[in-house]
Amino acid sequence: MSERQASGAMTGNSKPSAGQDEKKNNLPQDFDIDMDDPETEKAAVAIQSQFRKFQKKKQDVKS
Repeated sequence: MSERQASGAMTGNSKPSAGQDEKKNNLPQDFDIDMDDPETEKAAVAIQSQFRKFQKKKQDVKS
């Protein structure tokens, strides 16, 4: 493999991870939720719980 092919292969492998990093850092400027606040974590757990119930109910109705 030539040097050009090797660097091209490396570039192709690093692009997906660069895209994932961009998504994490692509928050709106007015994003002011404290992600370390215990109340935020409680709210997230409650939302996820309701969503799981919704998904299960939706799946049961389909069957």
